[in-house]
Amino acid sequence: MTRRAAVKAGLGTALSALGLSASRADVPSHQGKEGNVPMSHHLDTPLAAQNGQLYIDDLYVFSGADGTVFIMDVNSNITGVHVKPGFHHEARYEFKVHFDGASFETLTYRVSFAEAGPDGRQAMKLHALTGKEARDDAAGGELVLEGRTGEPASAGGARLWAGRIADPFYIDLSLLMKVNGAVKNGTAVDLSGWRPENAKNSFAGTMVESIVLEVSHQHPQLRPGARIGVWCATKLATDAGGRSTGAGIP
Repeated sequence: MTRRAAVKAGLGTALSALGLSASRADVPSHQGKEGNVPMSHHLDTPLAAQNGQLYIDDLYVFSGADGTVFIMDVNSNITGVHVKPGFHHEARYEFKVHFDGASFETLTYRVSFAEAGPDGRQAMKLHALTGKEARDDAAGGELVLEGRTGEPASAGGARLWAGRIADPFYIDLSLLMKVNGAVKNGTAVDLSGWRPENAKNSFAGTMVESIVLEVSHQHPQLRPGARIGVWCATKLATDAGGRSTGAGIP
């Protein structure tokens, strides 16, 4: 499914916490293809839909002034499965990076959270996994930084912020239905009866938990001009061997 995102007030709040500018997140300068960005659908993973804290809503990747920015949004209340605020304290939230069209990721940034305290804040940790460890769930990786939700943390060439914000994804579902109909019928999109000035954000008022990670351009692999493919995943161990869901940008 092709989705184009506009960065709005909610994401601006998260970016401001790290001092980042609100660049367009749907046209990442480091990706292999510019323009349309294939993304997973909100409702594509039945298991993840059982728990909003594991439910990936959107993935954004773009080049900031000082580094590559990765953003994962989860736990939207628009899905109807929002159980409680915050991040799952037993889950892993991972950004996966492939370089130069490689079939496997060789860089993973893993974010994990502790249980919420009396103030609702959660301790968080960021680990980096490289090489074969990047795709090994049993690997521990290298601890990059520690912090708390709602507060920016930085160390080791990385900056991290996580917390609850207004959903930054903007879409007019009436227009989406026109596009989907044209794709289904193999016809041109008929916009004769639609006026941009009448567009409405169908996600207005919804909330998400957002993880914002910036990795310095001084990183040995994530330098400006690097050709990367990025996807993200939430993972939770179960008696059946595991549960995960993911979304990606090639």
